[in-house]
Amino acid sequence: MSELRATVKKIENCDSLNIVEFNCNGQVLTMMSLELSKDIKLETKVNLVVKPTHITIASNYTGEISCSNKLATTISAINNGKLLSSIKLSFLDITLEAIITAKSSKDMNLKVGDEVVAFIKASELSIQSIIND
Repeated sequence: MSELRATVKKIENCDSLNIVEFNCNGQVLTMMSLELSKDIKLETKVNLVVKPTHITIASNYTGEISCSNKLATTISAINNGKLLSSIKLSFLDITLEAIITAKSSKDMNLKVGDEVVAFIKASELSIQSIIND
């Protein structure tokens, strides 16, 4: 799991659906949740998590996409296996891991140092824990 420290900046809800915006080192991240702890309020510091298989990578990306979270990252490591590739992505001072097929990694000709966009759907981001400073 990739972990991101963030602060709650906005909470919108309708019925049981919640859309929560976070500040993660100056980057806005959005999470969609059906359940939200009553402990989650504005300015709450949290650890967010996303599974490596839920991060999509694009190189030379232009255009619009419905994915709420778009992060400009740099590839810091690539481990190409027989079927899957583990791609380490540097985002500010945070390392994320994306798991993609080895075929996609090779087709995209990914290299360490490449700048890519990491996409995370709002429904794939979740709160792991509250940070009590």
